[in-house]
Order: sequence, then structure tokens, then C-alpha cells
Amino acid sequence: MSDGRSWQGNWKARLYERVRGRGYDSLTAFAEARPTASLEELAEELGKDDIAGVQVFSGLVAEAERSHRLTRLVRGQFVRELHAYLSTGWPSEMGDENRFKVARALAGWYSFTPETHKERVDRAGDALLANPPPAGWRPLGPDDELLRTLLPDDEA
Repeated sequence: MSDGRSWQGNWKARLYERVRGRGYDSLTAFAEARPTASLEELAEELGKDDIAGVQVFSGLVAEAERSHRLTRLVRGQFVRELHAYLSTGWPSEMGDENRFKVARALAGWYSFTPETHKERVDRAGDALLANPPPAGWRPLGPDDELLRTLLPDDEA
């Protein structure tokens, strides 16, 4: 997206037109059908040259806020980050390389977290580091039992 085409024209209309063109009535439904795909992968599927991952995330946040499912979106973003940086799951050993991968996944998660949830995500990341999940843990979606324990739904 270095040429900036993703920001030309009405990108929101373009984004939702592409989602509907793939048979989904919402961006959330499109993304949830691909729970381990990164934001960049979702954007590329919707428009390699004119949709950016940050635009996908912006739309997902707007939909999650309207449906009062922001915590679920935040858990889903953890799944995406974990699959991007720890493709074989949570490491069994925390040597330098794995420590970096875990830090990168947690940092990516935090960076794609709305302000309202940053403190909770920070605490959840600390909990994962203090009490690591089983080696190989790779949640496949936002409803993973451990993720729901770390970030329970609390929205009205």
C-alpha cells in the first residue's frame, strides 16, 4: 500500500462493497470466517491494491462498538497476532528467540487494541507471561476458554 491508493476515494464504501460482494453482511462476519488471518491478509483478500489492514481494523472496531462486542474483537485480535508471530503456538521454552516472538505478538495485540481495553490487555499479557499457557496453545478464535478467562465479556 505504499502508493496510497487505499486512502483514495470513499474507502469505507469500497471496503463494505467488497465484503458484500463476497457474500457477507458485515465486516465482522467476513473476518470471523477467517479467525487466524492477519489484518493484512484480510485487507489483501478484499483488495490487494486499495484496502489496508488498518482500514479493516477500523471497520471492525466500529461494528464491535455498535454491537457491544468490543471485548470479543480484542480477543480475536490476539488470535490473529498469535498466529502471525507464534505459528506453532505458545513456546515451551522462553529462550531469546521465543521471548522476542511472544513480545512481538503481545505488542501487536496491544497496538491493535482500542483505548478502552488497553489496561485489560496489558494485564492479560502480564498474566500470560507470569503463568504461561500450555506449550503449543493456539486459540482458533475469540471464544477460546483461556482467552475468555483472561478477557471476559462485560459489555451491556
